[in-house]
Amino acid sequence: MTLVNLAQVLEPARRDGRGLTAFNVIQIEHAEAFAVAAEKVSLPVVMQISENCVRYHGSLAPIAAATLAIADDCDQPVVVHLDHAEDTGLVEEAVRLGLTSVMYDGSRLSDGANRAETRRVVQLCRAHGVSVEAELGEVGGKDGVHAPGVRTDPGEAARFVADTGVDALAVAVGSSHAMTERTAQLDTELIAALRHTVPVPLVLHGSSGVADDGLVAAVRAGMTKVNIATHLNQVFTRALLDRLESAPTVDTRKYLGAARGAVADEAARLMRLLAAA
Repeated sequence: MTLVNLAQVLEPARRDGRGLTAFNVIQIEHAEAFAVAAEKVSLPVVMQISENCVRYHGSLAPIAAATLAIADDCDQPVVVHLDHAEDTGLVEEAVRLGLTSVMYDGSRLSDGANRAETRRVVQLCRAHGVSVEAELGEVGGKDGVHAPGVRTDPGEAARFVADTGVDALAVAVGSSHAMTERTAQLDTELIAALRHTVPVPLVLHGSSGVADDGLVAAVRAGMTKVNIATHLNQVFTRALLDRLESAPTVDTRKYLGAARGAVADEAARLMRLLAAA
């Protein structure tokens, strides 16, 4: 199956009321796990490489090349997506390397600058068949935009989409990044209002802090793309530690393999859950 851009899988999911899962790649084992999960449940998947991940590895090219190769070998549609990129130079590099989608995060900018830069990113990406996700707001970066209590105004969201031409919009409805407990309560009435007002698919960031029933309710209310990272990092870490405690080894393949397998199982479960919501 060839790589696809985000719009190719997001619009059908939105039309059918299905959730599309997006998982963060940090190590190569993550990408391998997500490909296995997609094949197990016969569903498309978004593999996301964040700007923070790029910083961790020191550059985008190596982790992008590995992820693209794994995605290209998967028999289900795969989007390889640059997530939360504040550096437009990194967006340009992602397009050159062959990523099929980007999330430009201009939320630290003033409203006018955010809209102008997002428009420029959309023009660049559209010329290369690359989808663009974005978010609006001046609330202090990705954590502030999705902090508890912050909410996206439907009218402002619709105007932002009209001004920028983005393919998907991340909205603030009660979730927050990097939560390790699944206790966040989403505003499903606001999600429904946004779904009615905003002409492009909605994206939920910070989904690791939301329990299964909350995620299902969000999809039923109108959310389409659901980003899950911290929850799967917890699954990865628990499986790795359990393997080392039960059978200590210096062979990294043993404990990384156990972590990869656990992540594949949980990713498949989440994909099935949200596609059936």
